[in-house]
Amino acid sequence: MNPKKKFQSVDVILISIAHMVHDVFSSFLAPILPLLIEKLGMSYTMAGFLSVVQRIPALMNPFVGMLADRISLRYFVIFAPSVTAVSMSLLGVAPSYTVLVILLLVMGLGAVMFHVPSPVMIRKVAGDKVGRGMSFYMLGGESARTLGPLVILGAVSLWGLEGTWKLIPFGLASSAVLYFKIRNIRISDDFKRNCSEKNGVKETFIEFMPFFSRLSGIILFQAFMKGALTTFLPTYITTKGGSLWLGGISLVILQCAGAAGTLGAGIMSDRFGRKNVLLTVLSLSPVFMWLFMTVDSLFALPLLILVGITVFSPGPVILAAVNERKSDHPSFVNGTYMTISFMVSAVAVMLTGQLADIVGLEATFRISAGMALFSIFFAFKL
Repeated sequence: MNPKKKFQSVDVILISIAHMVHDVFSSFLAPILPLLIEKLGMSYTMAGFLSVVQRIPALMNPFVGMLADRISLRYFVIFAPSVTAVSMSLLGVAPSYTVLVILLLVMGLGAVMFHVPSPVMIRKVAGDKVGRGMSFYMLGGESARTLGPLVILGAVSLWGLEGTWKLIPFGLASSAVLYFKIRNIRISDDFKRNCSEKNGVKETFIEFMPFFSRLSGIILFQAFMKGALTTFLPTYITTKGGSLWLGGISLVILQCAGAAGTLGAGIMSDRFGRKNVLLTVLSLSPVFMWLFMTVDSLFALPLLILVGITVFSPGPVILAAVNERKSDHPSFVNGTYMTISFMVSAVAVMLTGQLADIVGLEATFRISAGMALFSIFFAFKL
């Protein structure tokens, strides 16, 4: 077999674990936010702004992608977990709101450093099984959503809020392991040759504009439903008479099912095609959501699992489609996609919250599921 087409499972798993470690640290804010509000005397507006601060550096994704195509981008992947680990582990000792904002901006930069080049690296080591590689990669990120709160709350229980800095060595250790394991994966050399020989960034952006516009449509109409579920599912459960505990468990079940969906969808797309798998899950997820809202409690759990599997499945398929397209600037293309994904998703979640204030949460869930059907039109155009 051609070495370039071989699925290098050790490297794929290693980068996916690094993704999990990085995102475990990046998910520390929400679980300890009540403690930070009490400590620093923040208003809810100030607290809400912190989540925006975390994502502001994501606007730099295309520019980091341009830089990554010209230097040894593997070092971005190696050291980003340490950057994020240090900044997020210091949240508990932040003496003021200003320091808290600075730490979150640094964390956002670490996230950009990791998430822009790492899918490109996965594409390299996944050979001709890009979908499978992206599934492992996305599984690492989705797993972190469950592990992160457990890690930070466990640390607070053991050491107190101001003792969370003791988690820093785990992030540093992950970078050390990555350095010794992937420092010899030289993928930027190919990119630099391409950049010097063919199209520039401007030409690449113009070439990919139709592709980006179709992806934006898919992401936008899916984001309404995904945002409603990930943000308001516990609230929806309680408004229907369920307990707060049941609402929290429902969100965990949704995220765990989503992790399974991300693993399976990319692998299936290698076999059945990106477009076919994408159309299938985009068609099924609104149906399962409507059924989940309609049936009684006996069938609600299985349907919630099906919702989680299908609503998170487009992620690795789209990421594989982005990173397998031929380009002279692959990191720039990946960074631009991630910027679009961030901006479109943020707008959709904000509008979902406003809609819930106007028509109520249950109606918002139904409307968001209906809007998700429009994403099928854009998938047909891919």
